[in-house]
Amino acid sequence: MAEELSPEQEKEIKKLNVFKIKGRDKRGRKILRIIGKYFPAKELSLDVLNQYLEKKIFPKLERPFAVVYIHTEVCKSENFPGISFLRSVYDSIPVTVKQNLETVYFVHPDLQSRLFLATFGRFIFTGGLYGKLQYVSRLDYLWEHVRRNKMEIPEFVRDHDEDLEYRPMMDYGVESDHPRVYGAPAVDSSVAMYSTRCIS
Repeated sequence: MAEELSPEQEKEIKKLNVFKIKGRDKRGRKILRIIGKYFPAKELSLDVLNQYLEKKIFPKLERPFAVVYIHTEVCKSENFPGISFLRSVYDSIPVTVKQNLETVYFVHPDLQSRLFLATFGRFIFTGGLYGKLQYVSRLDYLWEHVRRNKMEIPEFVRDHDEDLEYRPMMDYGVESDHPRVYGAPAVDSSVAMYSTRCIS
């Protein structure tokens, strides 16, 4: 039997600030911002999430819109719900909402997510979603598409973006992003330091 969305769960999801509709991109489309790090993968059931989206998010997306998905610090064991979960959520999205979704800006993709989507994205996400995906490795590139003063970006995302500027190899998974190795030489070692980032 499907779990019902309770008023307490509704308040909790809203408080987590995972989903927020605010601002517009430079083509005038509404923005649905999704922060992966805030997603309570261990506590939130598929039924409850779908009911929340149907009640609070989908009714506000009746016209063309874009998604800004922030992947910064997403960890498989903590806030990534799994591919089958995401596929089920995508399949439950109303057809009109799917048609209105024109672009997904994927902010701070890691190497693993790029490889996975390049390999399986077309098969998992039907209806042309994969073709709407745009990888955005830096916030400066996001501002080329989205109005900066209309988009709220958490401080940890800005901090990570700054780290990437100083240690660009983190983008490609050949240098650790753990803070304890920031002082270490980036190229001196004969053994490559692979990314310790949690994979999606």
